[in-house]
Amino acid sequence: MPAIEAVGLTKRYGNRLALAGVSLRVETGECVGIFGANGAGKSTLLRILATLVRPTTGHVRCCGLALPGQANEIRRLIGVVGHQTYLVDDLTAWENLDFYARLYGLRDAAGRIQDVLDRLGLGDRAGERVRALSRGLQQRLSIARAILHRPLVLLLDEPDTGLDREGRDRLQALIADQVARGGAVLLATHSVEFGSQVVSRALFLDRGRLAWERPVGEELAGELERQLRRRP
Repeated sequence: MPAIEAVGLTKRYGNRLALAGVSLRVETGECVGIFGANGAGKSTLLRILATLVRPTTGHVRCCGLALPGQANEIRRLIGVVGHQTYLVDDLTAWENLDFYARLYGLRDAAGRIQDVLDRLGLGDRAGERVRALSRGLQQRLSIARAILHRPLVLLLDEPDTGLDREGRDRLQALIADQVARGGAVLLATHSVEFGSQVVSRALFLDRGRLAWERPVGEELAGELERQLRRRP
């Protein structure tokens, strides 16, 4: 079964149509990129798949489970990186991850926390409060939070925001590992350079509609750049 299957998703906010009949499918062992200008509907689509927003119409299944009826079960299978970090500023990096480990009922929580901190290059920052970390380090910690419970599906909305070269390299390695172990990744980004390095298939949203999708290659990267420059 596919990791993600969405059929005919629409989302209205009053008179504004944010998504218009979007359908997509992401297989296990695949990283798919969502590209588009600001306001194209990328974040709305990911928020629906992350169970944070209900679609106006349409159907979603994640690993065979259906939204909205099985949202609680789906939340245990997904890891989400969004525009918010979902971290508590007054807690340390370790305390934030320990909080989420308790929510997920993780065994050997301490070992798992240390592992994800090390993978994101935060092993020596475990005792620092979130508010004292730079924006880039907070983003790394948000990614650590998302992978803490070993989710089958990663939903990443601009995950490279604020990351330096080392941070992007670590993120790229995590995505490759997720795909290699049979997980799935759906990634929205403005960075054609970063996206084309990690995704195998690209979807292009235009004003809430799926304009096209195709495999990633050198010609496609150039086309994406042209399409994004053309749109305000």
